[in-house]
Amino acid sequence: MIRVSGFRNLLARGQNAGRLLYLFWLTMLVASLNAQTPETIRKTSDTVGPERLSASFAEVAKRVEPAVVSIDTKGKMPEVTIRGDSESRSKDLEDFIRRNMPPRPTYAVGSGFIVDPSGYLITNYHVVQNAQRITVKLQSGEEFRAKMIGADEETDLAVLKINTERRLPYINFGDSDAARIGDWVLAIGSPFGLARTVTAGIISQTNRETPAGNVFQRFLQTDAAINRGNSGGPLVDMDGNVIGVNSQIATSTGDYNGIGFALPSNEAANVYRQIVSYGKVKRGYLGVYLDSVEKEFAQVYGLSDAKGAIITLVRNKDGAAAKAGLRANDIILRLDGNEVLDAQDLIAKVASTSPGRAIKIEFLREIGENLEARTVTVKLDERPSEEIDSGESDPPRRLPIKDGNNSLPFGLTLRSLSGQDAADRNLKGRSGLMVVRIDPASFILEERTSNGAPTLIRGDLIERINRKKVSDVASFRSLVNKMRPGDAVVLHVSSYDRNSGMIMPRVVQFTVK
Repeated sequence: MIRVSGFRNLLARGQNAGRLLYLFWLTMLVASLNAQTPETIRKTSDTVGPERLSASFAEVAKRVEPAVVSIDTKGKMPEVTIRGDSESRSKDLEDFIRRNMPPRPTYAVGSGFIVDPSGYLITNYHVVQNAQRITVKLQSGEEFRAKMIGADEETDLAVLKINTERRLPYINFGDSDAARIGDWVLAIGSPFGLARTVTAGIISQTNRETPAGNVFQRFLQTDAAINRGNSGGPLVDMDGNVIGVNSQIATSTGDYNGIGFALPSNEAANVYRQIVSYGKVKRGYLGVYLDSVEKEFAQVYGLSDAKGAIITLVRNKDGAAAKAGLRANDIILRLDGNEVLDAQDLIAKVASTSPGRAIKIEFLREIGENLEARTVTVKLDERPSEEIDSGESDPPRRLPIKDGNNSLPFGLTLRSLSGQDAADRNLKGRSGLMVVRIDPASFILEERTSNGAPTLIRGDLIERINRKKVSDVASFRSLVNKMRPGDAVVLHVSSYDRNSGMIMPRVVQFTVK
C-alpha cells in the first residue's frame, strides 16, 4: 500500500505540474498569435489551421481591393452586312436596316488594377480593344473616363490613365519568378460584372504555354476561380503584391473549369514601364526563324545537352542577324554569356534587350562533318509588331500535290522534286523529296511540334535526314532502313507558303517507333 499511495501522490503532483505547464503554454500561444503580422501569417500558412489562413486571406484582400477597378467599355457599332444573291437587293436591304434598325454599340466588362497613385492602371488589351469609351469604377463607387496610354498585343496588356485630384490606392508588382507551385494566391476582379470578387487558390504551374498564347505569353497557372470579367484583374501573393495579370481560362463551357492563366508580373511590369516611357513596347529583334534543339537533334549532332536554338531562316539581307554573318542551320547556345535553353528562350532574351544594343552570341556552325564554335557580336534591330521570330504563326497554306506510289518506312510516300514542283513552289535551285502521303497508321502523325502543329504534312520538302542530303527515294530508303526503334531522326524540311510566296524551312525531330 505504501508503494501505491506514493505513486498516487506522485501522480497528483505531476497532474498539477502538467496543468501549470499547459496554462503557461496556452498563454504563450495567445501572445504569439496576437503578435502575428500578415508576413508571418503568410510564411506559416502551410503549417497552420484554416482559421489562421482565412485571417491571412482577409488581410490581403483588405489591402488589395481598394486598388482593383471595374472596367466598362462601349465599343464601335458594327457595320451591317447582308449577303444575298443580288448585290442591289442586298444594298437596298442594308439601307432599310440602317434607316429603321440602327445598329447598337457593343458593351464589355473587365477588371484592372492601379499601379501608380497618379492614376495609371493595367488591364488586358482585349478588354479595351476597339473601345470608343472606357469607364473605370473605383471601390468607392466613383467613376472616371479613362484614356488608353498604349497597348501591347503580344502580351495582351493595355495601360490606362484616369485623372483625379487625389492620390489613389495602388498595388506593387511582386517577383513572379519567385512564385512556386503550391503557393497560395488570390484572384480579384469583376467576374460577370460582380465587382470586388475575391477567389483563392494555389499556383498550379509556372511558365505554362497555352494554345491561344504566343512566344511572349508564358503563364502562371492557377486554380483560383477566374471567369469572364476577371480579365485584367490582379493575381496577388500572400504579401498583397501582384504576381500576375489574369488573362485566360481553359474551359469547355466558357466559364470556370479550375484552370486559369495569369501573365507573370515581371513581364507585365516591363510592358508597363515601356508604354509609360515610350507609348509602346520596344523589343530587340534578330530577324530569324528558329527551331529548338531537342533530344533527337542533340543525339544526331553530338551535343552534350538538348539545349539551344537552330536558325532555320535569316529573314533579309539587311537584318541584324544577316549583317552579323549568322546563317541558316547555325545553332545558338549562349547570348551574352547566358545559356539559351530553346527557341522560345532565345526569343525572350532577345526581345527583353533594347533595340540598338550590341549582344554577344555564341553558336555552332556545321562545316562538313564538324561543328565549329564561333562568336559574333550583333547589334539588335527593333522588333516589328507583326513579326514572329520563331515563325510559329498560322501554318502556311500549301499547294495540293498528286499521289505517288513509293511507300517507305515511317509510312511516308515520297517522290523526287520535279522541275514543275520547283516552279510551282518557288523551290528552284533546291533538291529533296516531296511528301506525297503519310500513312494513317504512321507514328509520325502522332508527333507534334512545340506549338502543337503536325511535324510533317503533305507537300513538305525533305532536304536532309540526319545531316545527309537526299534527292532520290532510294537514298532515303537506304538511310531509313538502317534505323531501329529508339533511334533519333532529324529532318531538314522546307514548306512553301502560298499566301506569302515564302519558303519556310524548319527542323523536324522525332524518335523511331
